[in-house]
Amino acid sequence: MSGTAALSDLKQDAGRIKGVGDTLRAYLGDLGIHTIEDLLYHFPRRYLDRSKLARIVDVREGETVTVVGKVVDVREFTTANRRRILNVGISDSSSVIFGVWFNQPYHAARLQAGTTVAFSGKTEFRYGKFQMVNPAYDILDESGDGSEAIHTGRIIPLHPASAQLSSARLRRLIWNALEALPEISDPLPPSILARYHLPGRAEALRAIHFPSGREPLVRARRRMIFEELMVIQTGLALFKRRRESELQGIAYPAPGQLIQEFTASLPFQLTQSQRRAFAEIAGDMHKPFPMNRLLQGEVGSGKTLVALLALLLAVQGGRQGALMAPTEVLAEQHYRTITGFLTGMPAVKVELLTGGARAASRKESLRRITGGEVDLVVGTHALIQEEVVFADLGLAVVDEQHRFGVRQRVMLKAKGEVPDVLIMTATPIPRTLSLTLYGDLEISTLTELPAGRGEVITKALDADQRESAYALMEREMDRERQIFVVCPLVESSARLEAKAAEAEARALRKRFAGRSVGLLHGQMRKEDKDNAMQDFRDHRTQLLVATTVIEVGIDIPNASVMLVENADRFGLSQLHQLRGRIGRGGHRSYAIFIFEGKTPESQARRKAIEQMRDGFRLAEADLEMRGEGQLFGARQSGLPDLRIAKLRRDMKILLAAREEAFRLVSADPQLRRPEHRLLREEVQSRFAGTGQLEWLFHS
Repeated sequence: MSGTAALSDLKQDAGRIKGVGDTLRAYLGDLGIHTIEDLLYHFPRRYLDRSKLARIVDVREGETVTVVGKVVDVREFTTANRRRILNVGISDSSSVIFGVWFNQPYHAARLQAGTTVAFSGKTEFRYGKFQMVNPAYDILDESGDGSEAIHTGRIIPLHPASAQLSSARLRRLIWNALEALPEISDPLPPSILARYHLPGRAEALRAIHFPSGREPLVRARRRMIFEELMVIQTGLALFKRRRESELQGIAYPAPGQLIQEFTASLPFQLTQSQRRAFAEIAGDMHKPFPMNRLLQGEVGSGKTLVALLALLLAVQGGRQGALMAPTEVLAEQHYRTITGFLTGMPAVKVELLTGGARAASRKESLRRITGGEVDLVVGTHALIQEEVVFADLGLAVVDEQHRFGVRQRVMLKAKGEVPDVLIMTATPIPRTLSLTLYGDLEISTLTELPAGRGEVITKALDADQRESAYALMEREMDRERQIFVVCPLVESSARLEAKAAEAEARALRKRFAGRSVGLLHGQMRKEDKDNAMQDFRDHRTQLLVATTVIEVGIDIPNASVMLVENADRFGLSQLHQLRGRIGRGGHRSYAIFIFEGKTPESQARRKAIEQMRDGFRLAEADLEMRGEGQLFGARQSGLPDLRIAKLRRDMKILLAAREEAFRLVSADPQLRRPEHRLLREEVQSRFAGTGQLEWLFHS
């Protein structure tokens, strides 16, 4: 590999890099590095400035420091009680310090004599020598690789590494790749580089991996963050531009008699924010291109009613509407709510379609939907199955959309010619995320709760305070109130989560002998789930043990206590959603969260959930504590992952990149100009496989 590297050269296999054989190529693959570009965009997690490190001779007991030295002594021995101890001594010519590991002999394979390594940890003085127990360490130079020039005398990058592939080896491979690429084509247009005083791509990549000083590093990081956010925002701008300018949608008339009759039939007034949100939706549906809008709001803020108004607007226009929910429990709750609202309007036909429907009933439902006898269809994933054919789908509503993948949402849209789309979520989206995750959507927000909600008192308790929570639950059940108990989230297995719920139910039946304790989880048969929910609705069950299947859509006004076990495993927004299941009957209610963790992060989460009632503030706190990585899964592969940008930290850069992207796409809607060709290629590359912008890849 030699000569000038165009953008396409970076897409070549990492095996083309000097020093990469089959084994190393496999280790790179384990880190998600498959191409030359993947390697160059594998950015350092931190840096060591060797001129500012502590000398070993100056270390004092009890300090937390980082020191660098060569491995000079490696010893393993076993104590009388069969405890294996590894001692590794490193020297920087001023003195020696030892790293000590217990029952972890495998470190010796990496910490061989002659290897340059950085130890970080708390020092202690024992047996006449300084040591660190279980220090964090980074291999800075593996003995014999002849690469002192890139490991010493500079700010040293420390890249995310693995047991098989050290940061030092990665540094050498990145050096080799950059040496073989004297020029690297730049996807950012020269005008943007000049406007924001950004270095070129080649200069930035060299400076971010091998900085000559702090200032070049700061400039390089800013440029790579801008590039990443600019590419994503350009993709969103392209998607939105095409939807609004090229796709012919349904231009619905303004709300008329059907909407007026429905709102007049309601036993309450819409909130101001419900009226505003519906006006925004109706305005979109009146336009000649497809609506693509997100409706977000607190638990209990009335999103379903706003969605029903939109669905009725589609019916008024002679079309069908569909509402897709992630679980049968939620779909049935929506069906019950919608048919209840429409009691006085028998002309509007509503159908429920779920995977658990009996064959004969399902066949008849499909016939009515295809024949146009049904106006509104409420269902689960069953709605997107091949045999479901709508007569004329005009509006697709997706509830709790973060539980669906992009492909599933696209399949629902494909049931109509070019239907409008309304997405609902009870998880408030921080502005930083909404600009990126939902930059191609318009957003409506419900900010008010309907009148009649009871006060909800939140308590964050330690595990050893559980008995006081049980005493409160006893008092509430004596008042004929009902209780939710939510089991710990087991992300790796729905089956394990179900077993945890079953074990909890057995324990609580023993603790609350004489009380009726029900059970609900996703692994139960549909009939058993229906019976469990009906028993709880009809007050035959006082206490319901459940998994997060009850997180959304369950409306039990008599429920006054929500106890969540092992609350550390849930995000703050998810805890807030669970809290929203109670306080619906006008009486005082209690949200009790049992926390096991003792870390500063756990304490901060406890304080936040106790003190904050605003879902948007909690969502921002969640983003700050957990980071974008975990929250980015919310769009289910609809966007490329972030590699260097941090949305909260880089908000100013995000806004600038967004402005530039939308301005650029407005001027060049398909990025056909020569100066935009490389940006187009980069957008295509980053969005490939996400389910977005497929039209751009083939145009």
